[in-house]
Amino acid sequence: MIWLPALALLLAVLLGPGLWVRHVLRKYAEPADRYAACGTGAELARHLLDRLQLGAVKVELTAQGDHYDPVTRAVRLSAAHHDGASLTAVTVAAHEVGHAIQHARGERLFLARQRLALLAMSAQRLAGLLLIATPVIAAVLRAPQAGALCLLLAVGAAALMTLVHLLTLPVEFDASFGKALPLLAAGNYLHGTDLPHARRILAAAALTYVAGSLSSLLNLARWLAVLRR
Repeated sequence: MIWLPALALLLAVLLGPGLWVRHVLRKYAEPADRYAACGTGAELARHLLDRLQLGAVKVELTAQGDHYDPVTRAVRLSAAHHDGASLTAVTVAAHEVGHAIQHARGERLFLARQRLALLAMSAQRLAGLLLIATPVIAAVLRAPQAGALCLLLAVGAAALMTLVHLLTLPVEFDASFGKALPLLAAGNYLHGTDLPHARRILAAAALTYVAGSLSSLLNLARWLAVLRR
């Protein structure tokens, strides 16, 4: 039964950040009309982009979760944040504008993450196909080394995705605290008592990918264990 505490700790590490993020975002989503007099999340994002002379960046509604798309140069917000006027809505909108600023400035970590993410997705698809085909390849070629090569490729793909997640964390924190927070504070966009709460929301926005990072590390460890056998 000694494994039970270890399992509980692992679950807390993997699930804890995501649960905290959802709690914070829900908490400050009320009152839903707190910034109704100032505008919705989408309107604040549009205002900030125009103020920063990023008029080419679009603000769009999405069902895929809040994100910035560097390919189409679009800040995409979920319905609650696009049309909402809560503290969460306007703060999350500012965070996504932070990514648009990183892109416009050509910041190295942001660009490196984008390039690696595209490479990692291609590598994962290839590794998945090779793993499925491994028994066939080994039988046809009559070479056990083919299976080992496929495993190596799978480990390489997992390692690449782990690197993408690790690069994501400083990019997210910079979007929150290096870009969005100074904009919100300097522009006096928030009510006087809301800035400390906005910090929590921005931390939550930055930590959205932490669970993915931890899962990626766990997946890499699993593949390394398989490779040792």
